[in-house]
Amino acid sequence: MKVLVPVKRVVDHNVKIRVKPDGTGVDLANVKQSINPFDEIAVEEALRLKEAGKVTEVIVVSIGPAQSTETLRSGLAIGADRGILVKAEGKVEPLAVAKLLAKIVEQEKPDLVILGKQAIDDDSNQTGQILAALLGWGQGTFASKVELGADSVDVSREVDGGIQTVSLKLPAIVTTDLRLNEPRYASLPNIMKAKKKPIAETTPEALGVDVTPRLKVIKTSEPAQRKAGVKVANAAELVSKLKEAGVL
Repeated sequence: MKVLVPVKRVVDHNVKIRVKPDGTGVDLANVKQSINPFDEIAVEEALRLKEAGKVTEVIVVSIGPAQSTETLRSGLAIGADRGILVKAEGKVEPLAVAKLLAKIVEQEKPDLVILGKQAIDDDSNQTGQILAALLGWGQGTFASKVELGADSVDVSREVDGGIQTVSLKLPAIVTTDLRLNEPRYASLPNIMKAKKKPIAETTPEALGVDVTPRLKVIKTSEPAQRKAGVKVANAAELVSKLKEAGVL
């Protein structure tokens, strides 16, 4: 059984985001970038399925600039078998990403695609759902538990009323939530081995996909700064302050 795991290169989650002075976007100059945390969870889940003997090969695929090779190497260092890079400059929107992944799926014919539920740079939360629609596959989103069978996969997810479990016939799409697992760290020997693992390269043009953006960002701005709080002596003063603020 083969599993495909898309991984995205994003600004590291520990970095404080800075907006460009002209408001045209986020300043990426000299900013550390790494694998999207939700995608890291997806890679970890695929590897656990492989270690359980249910999966034979884990392939990581990334769509982005040449630097996305580093993101693929991170996935390979954790334990993925090989990588695929779709070289694309500029912003690639979720619809275009899903179309590119659909082409990769046609070539690789995986039994399961596991991907993060969203990327932390745009929080779109669309790619997995669009990919499932394009392929006509069943989907289990926001997975907190994944149980893979011979020809089906059970996906448990948290809902308002408790835990919902859906059973999907393979091939299928699964998107991961934070509670699914705790990703492992790459060891130094595995980081060295990852340098020798194969990474195939292709382009949107070669796959026959138009990635021209359909959306235009008018302005990017930082959230308003929070005002300092004040201490109150008693409940009466608290009510008075709330009335002054227009809350009551």
